[in-house]
Amino acid sequence: MAVSKRMIVGISGASGIIYGIRLLQVLKHLDVETHLVMSKSAEVTLAHESDMKVSVLKALASAAYSNSDIGAAISSGSFQTQGMIVAPCSIRTVSEIAYGVTSSLLSRSADVVLKERRRLVLMVRESPLHTGHLSTLKKASEIGAIIAPPVPGFYAKPQSLDDLVDHTVGRALDLFDIDAGLVKRWGGGREARGFRSKNRKK
Repeated sequence: MAVSKRMIVGISGASGIIYGIRLLQVLKHLDVETHLVMSKSAEVTLAHESDMKVSVLKALASAAYSNSDIGAAISSGSFQTQGMIVAPCSIRTVSEIAYGVTSSLLSRSADVVLKERRRLVLMVRESPLHTGHLSTLKKASEIGAIIAPPVPGFYAKPQSLDDLVDHTVGRALDLFDIDAGLVKRWGGGREARGFRSKNRKK
């Protein structure tokens, strides 16, 4: 399996588990091998925010691991991947990652991705943020993580909640050079329209 077709997906206990669900669905459709690890808190959130069973969610992944399985394949740098997305990412999880507290498989896997200089995208879901949160996010960014809060792009004129989720998931996958066909691309404003008009005249 090519490294470019293998990704780790982490799901922590923050609100917004739909992002993790949709990410797994999209990657499965794109035939990307996914390795899932979710926290116990994520399982609780799933019960509150979705009718989906944990077993059904795990079945969306190519492989799923217990968060306590520190010896899992994804805990080793020799297991090559394109990187990892944590969607959603709680403040607790980003704190563990930022300060190297690798007491769970989720944080250990993220730490491995960073030490191997692979891409780590954290879809941090929290608001408002106090100074301690901001300092933690800064620290995570300094050691190589990409902080990508699930902020909707209203320029795409979403018609539903699914549209908002898809756009955000698509933008996260853009960071891995994966075009899932979910993003309505911004074509520019007045200046860009003028540029296109000039080219049509030619």
